Amino acid sequence: MRTPQNVKALLEVGLDFMGFIFYEKSPRYVDDAVWTNISEVFDNQQDVQKIGVFVNASLETILAKNKILKLDLIQLHGQESPAFCEEVRAQGFKVIKVFSVGSSFDFSQLSPYEKVCDYFLFDTKGKQPGGNGFQFDWSLLAEYRGDIPFFLGGGINPNSVKRLQVFNHPMFFAIDGNSGFELAPALKDIDVIQQFKKQYALQTIIPPNTQKS
Repeated sequence: MRTPQNVKALLEVGLDFMGFIFYEKSPRYVDDAVWTNISEVFDNQQDVQKIGVFVNASLETILAKNKILKLDLIQLHGQESPAFCEEVRAQGFKVIKVFSVGSSFDFSQLSPYEKVCDYFLFDTKGKQPGGNGFQFDWSLLAEYRGDIPFFLGGGINPNSVKRLQVFNHPMFFAIDGNSGFELAPALKDIDVIQQFKKQYALQTIIPPNTQKS
């Protein structure tokens, strides 16, 4: 999210989380000037939790970005170590650690992160750290037997409702929707998101731990 008007419109849809990308190579990068404008939209807004998305950033960078608009969660989308996740968490943030899942993904590598993260996000393995625009094989997640709730990401779009309807995992917590719901990078299609939210609520038998969108 980057446009104040688009952020305001999405706030009215009633989602649980909203992400802001602080990775300069991303077409959705939020610079300081834009960040200041967005902060005004969030005055007295308590319902949506703000996620700051970083890729191999320093702790100092994360804390600096947090000064303008207080972030609730930090999403780490690079090769951050468990020790770094612990450092970020010690600053009072909830931590989402992202893992790119492909056919050879080893779920045992998650074990060191389980004590230092609040959530995982499983994304598609591709050329970019995120936003690759296509879905991975969700059946691979049957190998995940940990206790950390996860966001499901990677190419989810308005046509994903039926797949989500039959997807079931005890730790499935939230849906991460990005490029599949955009008119352009960082510009969300509000009508499409509203329709998707409505269809998902009506058609999907939501697993016990899936309560967020």
